[in-house]
Amino acid sequence: MEQYSLFDDRETMNPLASRLRPESLEEFIGQNHLLGAGKVLRRLIDSDRIPSMIFWGPPGVGKTSLAGIIAGQTHADFVNFSAVTSGIREIKEVMAKAESSRRMGVKTVLFVDEIHRFNKAQQDAFLPYVEKGSIILIGATTENPSFEINGALLSRCKVFVLQALTEEEVTALLQTALHSFKGLGYLDIAIEENLLHTIAVFANGDARTALNTLEMAVTNGILDETGRTTVTREIVEQCIGGKVLLYDKNGEEHYNLISALHKSMRNSDPDAAVYWLARMLEAGEDPLYVARRLIRFASEDVGMADSQALSVAVSAYQASHFIGMPECSVHLTHAAVYLSMAPKSNALYLAYESAKTDARESLAEPVPLNLRNAPTKLMRELHYGEGYQYAHDTEDKLTLMECLPKSLREKRYYVPTEEGAEAAVRERLCRIQEWKKQK
Repeated sequence: MEQYSLFDDRETMNPLASRLRPESLEEFIGQNHLLGAGKVLRRLIDSDRIPSMIFWGPPGVGKTSLAGIIAGQTHADFVNFSAVTSGIREIKEVMAKAESSRRMGVKTVLFVDEIHRFNKAQQDAFLPYVEKGSIILIGATTENPSFEINGALLSRCKVFVLQALTEEEVTALLQTALHSFKGLGYLDIAIEENLLHTIAVFANGDARTALNTLEMAVTNGILDETGRTTVTREIVEQCIGGKVLLYDKNGEEHYNLISALHKSMRNSDPDAAVYWLARMLEAGEDPLYVARRLIRFASEDVGMADSQALSVAVSAYQASHFIGMPECSVHLTHAAVYLSMAPKSNALYLAYESAKTDARESLAEPVPLNLRNAPTKLMRELHYGEGYQYAHDTEDKLTLMECLPKSLREKRYYVPTEEGAEAAVRERLCRIQEWKKQK
């Protein structure tokens, strides 16, 4: 005969993330932009006027939990449907039951996880039932619904974008897990606050990952004679598969490291650039954030000295988006080294900053008449386009037409350097200016 101890509760055998699944909006963590007081989704739920909708967001942000809460608060039957294991036959069976329930005045919320995995025929099978109101369809997807969901179905659904949880929200969830008796509250656990923060950083906005990591750390904790379980830094390091690094993606160290990377590349030091890049990536930084900073650098600090730098940086971003970490680290290294070794020019940055100052001080300055289009008779009578000179009609492909407002004539914003390919640009600009002087 199988025996169970006093603490061997069947409920505690379920994964921590499952036990802590919120049952009300008050227990739900995150998505304040949708569920805060007065926000659109909160109002729809409170007024029981839920439309069919698509939840689009990264994993572990509560898409399934939110659908279940909605079903509970709107007094509807809740059917959890997987796009991975279900086909047309299963869809029709669920739809028939939902239609029967509708005739008895009972709504059915059909939650379809990973709805983007359904093919066109499967998605089309929902259409008549969504239109009749037999079901309230809630689809969850990590992919852009504009590309992955049929237009006919998408047009009948409201799309809500769910955001990754903040580190503060994940840390608060971990605290709840430690103290709630649905979670780990029945245990005496000793774990430092900074280790909870470390797990939150590692989870990168994914509540499920955070809770699974905490549960693993507690399971492998050190149990003493008093029954207390101690979770050490070494245990957490083992559970997240690497050394806990000093890094706060929203704090000062985040900006210190990206500054170090930027300045190393500006100083044409590829070794330092690769080191600071590795520091960020190995500490859990979002590779797409780093890639965006490289794209900015390509124009701000290299610019016309090597216009190919921008293409390299953009390609590194696309590669990082396609394959993610850890594989994309080599693409970011490629871009960082290329940018480090490229000739440097900040002429584009200085040009815009100078023009920005003048633009803000002359926002009311009218566009010269010769630069305005004149598609109508009235516009022509008002002298729109008068004096315009078409450069392609001239032998030198140049004219003396003024293109700046009167108050800014003779202004020079772009001053090319003699670095790299920009030297040729500088030479051409000088020839253009000399031509205008001679004419």
